[in-house]
Amino acid sequence: MPGTILAIGASGKFAGLVIPALAKRGASIRAFIRKPERASLVRKNGAAEIAIGDLQDQRSVDAALVGIEAIFYVAPAFLPNEAEVGKAVVTSAQKAGVRRFVFSSVIHPVLSLPNHAAKAPVEEAVINSGLQFTLLHPAVFFQNFAQAWPRVMNEGVIAQPWSVETRFSRVDYRDVAEVAAISLTEERLINGTFELAADGVHNLNDVAALLSEILGRRITARKIDSQTMINVPAPMKAMFDYYNHHGLLGNSLTLRAILGREPRNLRAYFEELAARGL
Repeated sequence: MPGTILAIGASGKFAGLVIPALAKRGASIRAFIRKPERASLVRKNGAAEIAIGDLQDQRSVDAALVGIEAIFYVAPAFLPNEAEVGKAVVTSAQKAGVRRFVFSSVIHPVLSLPNHAAKAPVEEAVINSGLQFTLLHPAVFFQNFAQAWPRVMNEGVIAQPWSVETRFSRVDYRDVAEVAAISLTEERLINGTFELAADGVHNLNDVAALLSEILGRRITARKIDSQTMINVPAPMKAMFDYYNHHGLLGNSLTLRAILGREPRNLRAYFEELAARGL
């Protein structure tokens, strides 16, 4: 078990899941958050210490790293200058004497998509840092469906801005968080790169059929015209266009092997949402 672990983005909807996974293992956690009002929530999830700061404020990052043995890092979605910010975090970790760096990257970071390509230089910096490292390559998150859930329930429609025929592998980020906790508290994943995907490859028609079965009423899959969407950054539109033609496919073997159990599946995730009445 390492000393204190710094979890960056600890109040976020994804990095926030790593805090309870680490707490369950008895880890000492310092949470790096941007908004002070989120401190009580992060403490409730298991963080012993709070560091307030911003990834683009180098002094606050350096201060948060004092006395840290290991770091969990995931970049906020479509962070400006994501590659440079990530590399700066790696450099700060080196200077602070951090021993281990776990980076939640993305499946297939070799793709030229903005949300993928920006992670490859950070991975290179981590590998070249001399730190013990683990690189996580999660597939598309189940949790992304939560935003669409009200429309599913109110209108009977599951809609996304790409073809209903495009196929994806997905993963429950709680499983990714468990792998991150293993990486930070055990030795067996050191210096490894791991693709993380659950079983099953689904297009949106498959998802609609699964929802129809779970909810007991017809749910329809529909493509949103991304050109009609307002306030959507150009990088996100480029991602939508790629997904429209290619999707993202991965394999569940690695995740199953690391967890020593079956990964959470999409049916179980939707059943949870339905049971909570969201």
